[in-house]
Amino acid sequence: MNEIENMINEIKKAVIGKDEVIEKIVMTLLARGHVLLEDIPGVGKTNLALALSKSVQLDYHRIQLTTDVMPSDIVGFTMYNPQKNIFEYKPGIALCHLLLADEINRTSSKTQAALLELMEEGRMTVDGTTYELPQPFFVIATQNPFGSAGTQLLPDSQLDRFMTRLSLGYPSVNDEVAIMKTRQIINPLESVQAILSPEDILKFQKEIDQIFISDEIYYYIAALIDATRHHELIAQGASPRGSLALMKLSKANAFMHGRDYVIPDDVKAVAIMTLAHRLILNYDAKIKETSAEAIITDILERIPTPGIHL
Repeated sequence: MNEIENMINEIKKAVIGKDEVIEKIVMTLLARGHVLLEDIPGVGKTNLALALSKSVQLDYHRIQLTTDVMPSDIVGFTMYNPQKNIFEYKPGIALCHLLLADEINRTSSKTQAALLELMEEGRMTVDGTTYELPQPFFVIATQNPFGSAGTQLLPDSQLDRFMTRLSLGYPSVNDEVAIMKTRQIINPLESVQAILSPEDILKFQKEIDQIFISDEIYYYIAALIDATRHHELIAQGASPRGSLALMKLSKANAFMHGRDYVIPDDVKAVAIMTLAHRLILNYDAKIKETSAEAIITDILERIPTPGIHL
């Protein structure tokens, strides 16, 4: 898809050396999911979100989720207007296309729940009235993996509300030099051009819905998910929400590679970013210092890859 490639190239102007992560974030947007970025501060999360919003002309909001942020800051509230003698709705920060929710682990569990609910429902109810969110609606939430003492880490049972968990990580030495050079004169964000519109994204999402999946692929996805539920190092495997996410992202991956059908490589390409955060490892895994990513790689090697007959 030339349009998608051009959009990704615009984002790359502001985020250097993170091509794979950019592609995965765009893929999650196309699959109607949300992203959890687990990263340390200062590696370019805000730049990435801003570049994405500019390249697709998305209405963008950012909120720093501190301990005093209330659910009403997210969803809005009603206030009495004495001049009009009515209660008026005051929109919350979430009324936008792209919401960057910084440090979701630093806010209260009630505020986390409010954000997770509107991510799931695509709408919010305030004082009995339901408000639809703009479409597409896309959340990039960040969580600092270090220095989390005294904060409200997302419960394991809530992590799978995010379709993918990704990390930008530190840049390479060459990329860091390039970052410094490009910022000597101008902010690279100023050069990011609008390539697509929100309507284009909605059109692509509908096209992805129509991508063909054979029964062999359906059973392959189901076998992978089932293997997480019986692996000797996993205490809790992926739920049906995980299989649905894996299916949707496999279709989005096929779409981004110009195909109208899914092949096993599409499933393999997105398995780790879709499933790793959905697994709860047991004591033996911790003793062996085995990661969820390594376990999924092991499962991919164990489960036979199906042949595709079209």
